[in-house]
Amino acid sequence: MSENVVHLHKPTDPPTDDTAPTVLTVVPDPAPAAPVPLWVRSGRAVKGAATHESTRATVRAAARHSLYTLNGGRIVARRAWDGRTGSRYERMIRAAEAAGNLEAAEEWEERLQRFRAARHHRRMDLLHSPVEAAKGVAVGAGMSIGVLVALGVVMALNTGHVGDVITPLSATIDFIALLIRIVQVVWGPALAIGPFLALLALWSVGRKQQAAPNWALPANVRNGEGEPITPSIVVKALRDLGVPALRNAIKEMGDAGASMLGPITIAGCGVEVDVTLPSGVSTNEVQSKRRKLAENLTRHEHEVFITIPQAARTVRLWIADSGALDEPIGPSPLVTDESLRADYAKGRAPWGQDLRGDAAALSLHQRHLLITGLSNQGKTAALRALALWACLDNRVEFRIADLKGAGDWAMFDGLATVLIQGPADEQVIEATEMVEGLVEEMNRRIEIRRRDPGAVFAPLIGIVDEAQVAFMCPVRDEDGRPYGGSKAVSRYFMGVRKVHNQGRVVDVLMWEGTQDPTDQNLPKLVREGAHTRASLALGTESQARMALGDKAVDGGAAPHLLRQGLDKGTLVVASDGIEIPAGQASITVRTHYIDDDAAKAITDQAKALRDGVTTLHAIEREEEHDPLADIAAVVGGATRVRTKDVLARLAARNADAYGGWSFTDLKSVLDNAGAEPHKSDGVMVVTRDRVTRALANRDANGSASADG
Repeated sequence: MSENVVHLHKPTDPPTDDTAPTVLTVVPDPAPAAPVPLWVRSGRAVKGAATHESTRATVRAAARHSLYTLNGGRIVARRAWDGRTGSRYERMIRAAEAAGNLEAAEEWEERLQRFRAARHHRRMDLLHSPVEAAKGVAVGAGMSIGVLVALGVVMALNTGHVGDVITPLSATIDFIALLIRIVQVVWGPALAIGPFLALLALWSVGRKQQAAPNWALPANVRNGEGEPITPSIVVKALRDLGVPALRNAIKEMGDAGASMLGPITIAGCGVEVDVTLPSGVSTNEVQSKRRKLAENLTRHEHEVFITIPQAARTVRLWIADSGALDEPIGPSPLVTDESLRADYAKGRAPWGQDLRGDAAALSLHQRHLLITGLSNQGKTAALRALALWACLDNRVEFRIADLKGAGDWAMFDGLATVLIQGPADEQVIEATEMVEGLVEEMNRRIEIRRRDPGAVFAPLIGIVDEAQVAFMCPVRDEDGRPYGGSKAVSRYFMGVRKVHNQGRVVDVLMWEGTQDPTDQNLPKLVREGAHTRASLALGTESQARMALGDKAVDGGAAPHLLRQGLDKGTLVVASDGIEIPAGQASITVRTHYIDDDAAKAITDQAKALRDGVTTLHAIEREEEHDPLADIAAVVGGATRVRTKDVLARLAARNADAYGGWSFTDLKSVLDNAGAEPHKSDGVMVVTRDRVTRALANRDANGSASADG
């Protein structure tokens, strides 16, 4: 029992003098903790020792070296069996038959027949070899004795001693006796050491072949990233995928499993190989195990891409060099080549590089565009890079709605005829009206094309970045129609659908960028109306199917396997406007990044190619309008503007008032005001000074009349 402890202290509220009595308090000791049983302490000690890293390393080393010896013996036995029998040829025949290569199968069968004939010939020779060997030994011994005796005779004649005749013969007998004594001395230790030497040889074979489970191998081998891709590594990776039919087929093929593989070729920052799967193994069984295949190849999942080429029962593997995809690809040609110019109809926009390291260029001609991806993955940069190339063709007109409003498109001020920036409902309404203006311009062009089938129009590209904001907008107009939504009453949805349906033939195009595609923020009819569909990193396979379509995903497109935050700017493209390897439905592109300063420098070059563009920052739709003042506004600071550009700008400014205007309407207003359009360098233009003077004269006359 424990003893109590006596504490001396003063009361809590002692008197003020020093004579306060001392209080004795007996405080019992706390009860001691119950002792831990011996078996618990022993169990913990055993568990700690068993789980200690040094113990694990020891167990791994013991298992590794034991299996090296065991499997080394198996390898040596297999090699000896292959050397003595025709099993190697039989495996090659089965492999060729499994691959459907009957010509190779016939060639191996001929080799097997030659091997069997040679073996039969050797066995028949063995029937006569004992007699031939005995004859050879007798003849050899007789000749040797004769030579020794002749040598002895020569020595006897030289020395004069008859006994020297047998000296060479006796010396030879003594030498043989010495060899026998040496063998007798060495034989015992050799018998004792021989088994250990044999085990050492088997261990060496097993170690060289790394014939042990992966968990038992050394860390530098087990985690050896960047290992060169060889046929044996690819076959082993496929064998260990966990597909029984594939594993059994490779086991039947033996070392001939490499017959499944086509040539391993260098492809950019990696290698590419086609794998013809054996009968009973489908391509989707391999596709669904991409991560395991990558790990078997000592790569990360994002460093292995599996696509389906045209050949039946074939998968195409692209395997990156370890860490290569994390390296930047370099600047865009738009930044490095100031003399670069665009051709909307015949050219291709330099967008980036494919996985092979080749330039990836996209044709924009009469193709609607959709780019999706999670937030902050480079969607706006990828979309803007295409617009920066297209703006270097001075025929292209842009109308842009940036519903993020962070200034990513600010450099297009003075270049785009419409630039709306902001995420509020007011900007969504203006973006919707902008899209409806595209529809009106499209209808006007279609009517002109109906009257004149040979009419050619300048490209008009409408861009809505962060389009999900428009689709999700709950605001309704005065008639009760919603601006957002995915039904036929939605103004934005129907505007985009109309442009998708007919805009391409008159070069009125719709480009959209949107986040995290779902049926709510990216309706099915809209996403399927885009000719070029591209996706950055996504969260799920279902989103990937929404972004690119079932065909592309079933063919190997996997934007949902890109790494969020690490694969910024890497997108998967499904389009006939970009060169895609035969048999594939998509291509992975690492896009060039163009920062804001470089983008501004490019747009400054584009502005220098134009006479001057007045950018509207809001869509004005007033019932009352002044045609001459509106013409002066859209002409802006330019000295002269082509009449067709004036018409386009008027339509963008007020589609209700000017959407149906023709050259005759414009000429009538200007003629009446005394600012007639005229030809300059062979084209009809409107001169700023004439319009300004006419407007000033009109205002002056109006003021004078009012004063009078």
